[in-house]
This record gives sequence, structure tokens and C-alpha cells, in this order.
Amino acid sequence: MTNLNKLKVVVIGSSKVGKSAVTVRYLTKRYIGEYSSSRDFVYRHSVIYDSVTTEVEILDTSKCDKRGCLYEHLRWGDAFVVVYSICDKASFEEAADYLQQLTKLKLPSYYTILLLGNKSDLDHAREISVNDGQELSFRYSCQFYEVSAAENFAGVSLAFQSLIREARSTQLFRALPLRRKLGVNSVSKALGNIFGKNSKGERKKRPSLSI
Repeated sequence: MTNLNKLKVVVIGSSKVGKSAVTVRYLTKRYIGEYSSSRDFVYRHSVIYDSVTTEVEILDTSKCDKRGCLYEHLRWGDAFVVVYSICDKASFEEAADYLQQLTKLKLPSYYTILLLGNKSDLDHAREISVNDGQELSFRYSCQFYEVSAAENFAGVSLAFQSLIREARSTQLFRALPLRRKLGVNSVSKALGNIFGKNSKGERKKRPSLSI
């Protein structure tokens, strides 16, 4: 049974994209540029939204695809931060592969994803445009942010907070009795019909921001 006061977040991506940098930046406001870890780390902290305290576990992964633990991590998490470097096209392609694996492994209403483009301060070396990131996030109906872990704590914090808020909402929805869920879905569908949005077969555009 899902514990509504706990949330498990997995940070994944190829090597040297800044997974640890964005994680530590969010948790401590500090930037540490060099990481050489070959193992995973789990960080724990508490957040308060709408007067409710949630215990958040953040799993900062390292080389999990090479060590064969990717499947285990994807099964473990409630929410996922998929990180790539805007200066590395291969890391963007690997991020797309992670998103595809998630859609195959997890039911749509059982997880939340943030696609995070890091190193926006290195715009002169950019290989992936903001539009590329937005298009990929649109394809998988996930949030998208471009940030600089090196230069901007606010952007990293906003991205993580947005993911955690949505993940909490997803948890609460899953915990509703079936009759309540059907009622919520009916209201959402009716509003979509009124405003001409979210018709069948369309993907809802998610929050995206380059900071």
C-alpha cells in the first residue's frame, strides 16, 4: 500500500550530465562541480506543501545501466528526474531512451517525470535546443525545465518542487476510492470539452521553462 507521506524520487541520466550536481544543489543550495562516485546515494529530506509534510527520498544513481540495476530503480521510484546535458547530444538520446523504458514499465497514472536539461550556462556549446527538449517532453507528457546547476539554485529548486507537487497529487489520486476517481475523471473530461482541450488522442502540454 502506498504511504501518502513518503515519496521516492529517482535521478537518472548518462554520465557527466550533472545528476549529482542538480541533486545536491536542490538539497543544499551549494554547487559542487566534480563528482567521481561509482555508487548510488540516497538522500532524505522533508517538504511541506499545503500544510502537509512529505518525507522525500532521492536516489542519485550512478552508472546503473552498466551495473544492471536500472530496472530495479525504475520499479522503485514514484517520480523520476531524467537529466541530460544541453551540450551533449548523446545524453539527450539516452534521456529519450529512459523515457521510453519508463512508459513500458510503469502505468501512466503511477509515476511522474521531469525532463531536466542541465548546463544552460554553457549556451555557446549547446547541441540541444530548448525546442528539442520541449518536443521530447510533449511526446511523453512530462514536465520540462532547462537549468544551470552551476549558476542558478532557483531554477533547480523550482523544477524539483514542481515535480514533487505533481507526484504528491498523483499519489493522492491513486488513493481515492474507484467511485471518487471516476467522478474526478468525469469533471476533468467535461471541462476539457467546454474549453476544447484534451480531446481523445491529444497529449496535454506540460509545464516547461528554461531558467
